[in-house]
Amino acid sequence: MLYSIFFNLFLSFLFSRFDVFNPISFCPPKILCEASNRQRAYLPKTVETPIFVRHSGISDPELLVKKSAVLAAEPNVFLWGKDAESPQPIASISKLMTALVFLDNNPGWETTYKITSRDSIGGGKNNLFLGDTLKIRDLFYTSLISSDNGATLALVRSTGLDDEKFVELMNIKAKAIGMFSASFVEPTGLSDRNRASARDVARLAREALRQPELKKAVTTKAYNFKTLEDREKKLINTDELLTDEWSKISVLGGKTGYTESAGYCFVGQFRNEEGKEIISVVLGAPNKTARFTETKKLVTWIFNSYEINR
Repeated sequence: MLYSIFFNLFLSFLFSRFDVFNPISFCPPKILCEASNRQRAYLPKTVETPIFVRHSGISDPELLVKKSAVLAAEPNVFLWGKDAESPQPIASISKLMTALVFLDNNPGWETTYKITSRDSIGGGKNNLFLGDTLKIRDLFYTSLISSDNGATLALVRSTGLDDEKFVELMNIKAKAIGMFSASFVEPTGLSDRNRASARDVARLAREALRQPELKKAVTTKAYNFKTLEDREKKLINTDELLTDEWSKISVLGGKTGYTESAGYCFVGQFRNEEGKEIISVVLGAPNKTARFTETKKLVTWIFNSYEINR
């Protein structure tokens, strides 16, 4: 018993120390990224691992955000960071974790749920109202596409779990995917006690966007449905980059967030025309537009500044 406890503590130390999380196996990391001393990336040594090399003579980007991080989606290498290990409120990006825990406890996409007074909450736009009855799939999409807080509470309760148990599972899931700086106290992100570092937000997005239904939801630009009472609902995605004219770079999904303490936040996954994929995080942008313009600046800079040598 004591051996198991000490072994788990040892693994937690290793995973929090290095930019690598592998729940199956772990081997000593090696420096792979020929970047500046403060921007080294680590990865377990494997024969086929590509090496990300930063071009020489390229200055760091100047970003109007408090914190940022860029993770190469495959393999698990951090290429860039600005105060990337310091936790802060992450606002509605929390809903990605809520969605992950929901998927582990999904009562069935065709199951229905009726909105009650317990699902009423302030903050953001409310698309659902007292008495609305809808399918779980529509509830899931409402939570993620329009970042609806009431829909998120309803999604949690549709699982049959109480709120306290659901939040407990959110924190367990966070540790399981290597988010060792993260903590959650509720599912919507309205609380500033939902906190994580920029690097841990990247890890969250990486895990979330591996889930087909979740990825499909966050890449849906607009979504219409009717409740069982025949009330029509029209949703527009809060991710404005989905409709942005951005040549040679594809948006593979993302999530917005905002509270006064968190600032304007965005995490997204992107692919260039060569098939390279990265996850970009910006936290604490000064306004709604800046979280997208600074993301574009950072993503473009990464793709122009790094190459893969095999």
